[in-house]
Amino acid sequence: MHFLSEDLEDYIAFHSQDEPELLAQLNKETYQKILLPRMLSGHFQGRVLSMLSKLIRPTSILEIGTYTGYATLCLCEGLQENGIVHTIDIKEELIDFQRKYFDQSSWGNQIHQHLGKAISIIPTLETTFDLVFIDADKENYLNYYELILPKMNQGGIILSDNVLWSGKVVEPLKEGDLSTKILLEYNKRLKEDIRIETVLLPIRDGLTVSRVL
Repeated sequence: MHFLSEDLEDYIAFHSQDEPELLAQLNKETYQKILLPRMLSGHFQGRVLSMLSKLIRPTSILEIGTYTGYATLCLCEGLQENGIVHTIDIKEELIDFQRKYFDQSSWGNQIHQHLGKAISIIPTLETTFDLVFIDADKENYLNYYELILPKMNQGGIILSDNVLWSGKVVEPLKEGDLSTKILLEYNKRLKEDIRIETVLLPIRDGLTVSRVL
Protein backbone atom coordinates (compact mmCIF):
# COMPACT_ATOMS: atom_id res chain seq x y z
CA MET A 1 0.00 0.00 0.00
CA HIS A 2 1.18 3.51 -0.85
CA PHE A 3 0.25 5.84 2.02
CA LEU A 4 1.50 8.72 -0.11
CA SER A 5 1.18 9.16 -3.86
CA GLU A 6 4.04 7.76 -5.91
CA ASP A 7 4.80 11.29 -7.10
CA LEU A 8 5.25 12.43 -3.50
CA GLU A 9 7.35 9.38 -2.67
CA ASP A 10 9.58 10.15 -5.66
CA TYR A 11 9.84 13.79 -4.55
CA ILE A 12 10.82 12.71 -1.01
CA ALA A 13 13.49 10.34 -2.29
CA PHE A 14 14.86 12.94 -4.70
CA HIS A 15 15.22 15.50 -1.93
CA SER A 16 16.91 13.06 0.44
CA GLN A 17 20.55 12.00 0.32
CA ASP A 18 21.44 10.06 -2.80
CA GLU A 19 21.59 6.27 -2.59
CA PRO A 20 25.24 5.12 -2.42
CA GLU A 21 26.40 3.35 -5.58
CA LEU A 22 27.00 0.01 -3.86
CA LEU A 23 23.45 0.03 -2.51
CA ALA A 24 22.09 0.97 -5.93
CA GLN A 25 23.85 -2.10 -7.35
CA LEU A 26 22.51 -4.29 -4.53
CA ASN A 27 19.01 -2.92 -5.12
CA LYS A 28 19.20 -3.65 -8.85
CA GLU A 29 20.54 -7.18 -8.44
CA THR A 30 17.94 -7.99 -5.79
CA TYR A 31 15.16 -7.05 -8.20
CA GLN A 32 16.81 -9.05 -10.99
CA LYS A 33 17.56 -12.27 -9.09
CA ILE A 34 15.81 -12.57 -5.71
CA LEU A 35 12.23 -13.47 -4.85
CA LEU A 36 10.02 -10.83 -3.20
CA PRO A 37 12.28 -7.84 -3.91
CA ARG A 38 9.71 -5.49 -2.37
CA MET A 39 11.07 -6.69 1.00
CA LEU A 40 14.13 -4.51 0.32
CA SER A 41 14.27 -1.37 2.46
CA GLY A 42 15.02 0.78 -0.58
CA HIS A 43 16.41 4.26 -1.11
CA PHE A 44 14.31 6.46 1.20
CA GLN A 45 13.91 4.07 4.13
CA GLY A 46 17.56 3.16 3.76
CA ARG A 47 18.54 6.82 4.15
CA VAL A 48 16.33 7.02 7.25
CA LEU A 49 18.09 3.98 8.75
CA SER A 50 21.46 5.49 7.86
CA MET A 51 20.61 8.83 9.47
CA LEU A 52 19.33 7.21 12.66
CA SER A 53 22.46 5.09 12.92
CA LYS A 54 24.68 8.13 12.39
CA LEU A 55 22.84 9.96 15.16
CA ILE A 56 23.13 6.98 17.54
CA ARG A 57 26.77 6.12 16.67
CA PRO A 58 26.37 2.50 17.83
CA THR A 59 29.20 0.17 18.71
CA SER A 60 26.89 -2.86 18.58
CA ILE A 61 23.99 -3.51 16.21
CA LEU A 62 21.59 -6.43 15.95
CA GLU A 63 19.49 -6.96 12.83
CA ILE A 64 16.73 -9.57 12.82
CA GLY A 65 16.00 -10.33 9.17
CA THR A 66 18.91 -9.71 6.79
CA TYR A 67 17.25 -10.44 3.43
CA THR A 68 19.86 -9.28 0.87
CA GLY A 69 21.71 -6.97 3.26
CA TYR A 70 20.54 -3.56 2.07
CA ALA A 71 19.37 -2.36 5.49
CA THR A 72 22.43 -3.94 7.09
CA LEU A 73 24.74 -1.71 5.09
CA CYS A 74 22.60 1.35 5.78
CA LEU A 75 22.84 0.71 9.53
CA CYS A 76 26.60 0.24 9.19
CA GLU A 77 26.99 3.83 8.01
CA GLY A 78 26.80 5.07 11.61
CA LEU A 79 28.80 2.22 13.13
CA GLN A 80 31.81 3.23 15.22
CA GLU A 81 35.23 2.15 14.01
CA ASN A 82 35.46 -0.79 16.40
CA GLY A 83 31.76 -1.65 16.13
CA ILE A 84 30.15 -5.01 15.39
CA VAL A 85 26.96 -5.97 13.57
CA HIS A 86 25.14 -9.25 14.17
CA THR A 87 22.58 -10.01 11.48
CA ILE A 88 20.27 -13.03 11.48
CA ASP A 89 18.35 -14.71 8.67
CA ILE A 90 16.87 -18.16 8.02
CA LYS A 91 17.50 -18.28 4.26
CA GLU A 92 20.72 -20.14 3.52
CA GLU A 93 20.46 -19.36 -0.20
CA LEU A 94 20.99 -15.64 0.54
CA ILE A 95 24.17 -15.96 2.62
CA ASP A 96 26.62 -15.72 -0.32
CA PHE A 97 24.63 -12.88 -1.91
CA GLN A 98 24.78 -10.91 1.35
CA ARG A 99 28.47 -11.60 1.87
CA LYS A 100 29.38 -10.45 -1.64
CA TYR A 101 28.04 -6.99 -0.91
CA PHE A 102 29.24 -6.91 2.69
CA ASP A 103 32.79 -7.58 1.53
CA GLN A 104 32.58 -4.81 -1.08
CA SER A 105 31.72 -2.35 1.69
CA SER A 106 33.95 -0.81 4.34
CA TRP A 107 32.42 -2.99 7.06
CA GLY A 108 32.87 -6.55 5.77
CA ASN A 109 34.98 -7.67 8.72
CA GLN A 110 32.56 -6.12 11.21
CA ILE A 111 29.42 -7.88 9.96
CA HIS A 112 28.72 -11.29 11.49
CA GLN A 113 26.11 -13.36 9.68
CA HIS A 114 23.99 -15.85 11.62
CA LEU A 115 21.95 -18.51 9.84
CA GLY A 116 18.94 -19.93 11.64
CA LYS A 117 15.97 -18.95 13.77
CA ALA A 118 16.46 -15.70 15.63
CA ILE A 119 14.53 -17.07 18.60
CA SER A 120 17.34 -19.59 19.11
CA ILE A 121 20.27 -17.37 18.13
CA ILE A 122 19.55 -14.20 20.13
CA PRO A 123 20.05 -15.87 23.55
CA THR A 124 23.49 -17.09 22.44
CA LEU A 125 24.78 -13.58 21.65
CA GLU A 126 26.90 -12.62 24.63
CA THR A 127 26.80 -8.88 24.10
CA THR A 128 24.55 -5.88 24.56
CA PHE A 129 23.24 -3.60 21.85
CA ASP A 130 22.95 0.10 21.10
CA LEU A 131 20.75 -0.39 18.04
CA VAL A 132 18.40 -3.19 16.99
CA PHE A 133 16.40 -3.45 13.76
CA ILE A 134 13.50 -5.94 13.74
CA ASP A 135 12.39 -6.80 10.21
CA ALA A 136 11.50 -10.49 10.13
CA ASP A 137 8.44 -12.73 10.60
CA LYS A 138 5.72 -10.67 12.22
CA GLU A 139 4.37 -13.58 14.26
CA ASN A 140 7.51 -13.44 16.42
CA TYR A 141 7.79 -9.68 16.94
CA LEU A 142 6.64 -9.92 20.56
CA ASN A 143 9.07 -12.79 21.20
CA TYR A 144 11.96 -10.90 19.61
CA TYR A 145 11.16 -7.83 21.67
CA GLU A 146 11.20 -9.68 24.98
CA LEU A 147 14.45 -11.43 24.05
CA ILE A 148 16.32 -8.28 23.03
CA LEU A 149 15.09 -5.82 25.66
CA PRO A 150 17.30 -7.27 28.44
CA LYS A 151 20.25 -7.05 26.04
CA MET A 152 19.76 -3.34 25.28
CA ASN A 153 22.08 -0.67 26.63
CA GLN A 154 20.41 2.25 28.39
CA GLY A 155 19.41 4.77 25.75
CA GLY A 156 19.59 2.10 23.05
CA ILE A 157 17.19 2.21 20.12
CA ILE A 158 14.91 -0.55 18.84
CA LEU A 159 13.61 -0.04 15.29
CA SER A 160 10.59 -2.11 14.25
CA ASP A 161 9.63 -2.32 10.57
CA ASN A 162 6.26 -2.98 8.87
CA VAL A 163 4.23 -1.97 11.92
CA LEU A 164 1.43 -0.50 9.76
CA TRP A 165 1.25 -3.72 7.71
CA SER A 166 -0.20 -2.18 4.54
CA GLY A 167 -2.87 -0.44 6.60
CA LYS A 168 -4.31 -3.66 7.98
CA VAL A 169 -3.78 -2.42 11.55
CA VAL A 170 -6.75 -0.03 11.14
CA GLU A 171 -9.01 -2.45 9.27
CA PRO A 172 -11.32 -5.09 10.77
CA LEU A 173 -9.19 -8.07 11.79
CA LYS A 174 -9.83 -11.03 9.52
CA GLU A 175 -10.18 -14.49 10.99
CA GLY A 176 -6.89 -16.39 10.82
CA ASP A 177 -4.77 -13.29 10.13
CA LEU A 178 -2.13 -13.99 12.78
CA SER A 179 0.43 -11.48 11.49
CA THR A 180 -1.95 -8.53 11.85
CA LYS A 181 -3.17 -9.79 15.23
CA ILE A 182 0.40 -9.96 16.56
CA LEU A 183 1.29 -6.55 15.15
CA LEU A 184 -1.74 -5.01 16.86
CA GLU A 185 -0.58 -6.54 20.15
CA TYR A 186 3.01 -5.50 19.46
CA ASN A 187 2.14 -1.87 18.75
CA LYS A 188 0.04 -1.77 21.92
CA ARG A 189 2.88 -3.29 23.95
CA LEU A 190 5.39 -0.72 22.72
CA LYS A 191 3.00 2.12 23.53
CA GLU A 192 2.32 0.86 27.07
CA ASP A 193 5.71 -0.55 28.12
CA ILE A 194 7.16 1.79 30.77
CA ARG A 195 10.68 0.51 30.02
CA ILE A 196 10.78 2.40 26.72
CA GLU A 197 9.50 5.52 24.98
CA THR A 198 8.15 5.10 21.47
CA VAL A 199 7.16 7.01 18.37
CA LEU A 200 5.59 5.32 15.33
CA LEU A 201 6.65 6.96 12.09
CA PRO A 202 4.54 6.63 8.90
CA ILE A 203 7.64 5.81 6.85
CA ARG A 204 7.03 3.29 4.08
CA ASP A 205 5.09 0.45 5.80
CA GLY A 206 5.52 1.94 9.28
CA LEU A 207 8.71 2.25 11.33
CA THR A 208 8.63 2.42 15.13
CA VAL A 209 11.51 4.02 17.01
CA SER A 210 11.69 2.90 20.66
CA ARG A 211 14.26 4.26 23.13
CA VAL A 212 15.20 2.17 26.14
CA LEU A 213 14.98 4.11 29.41
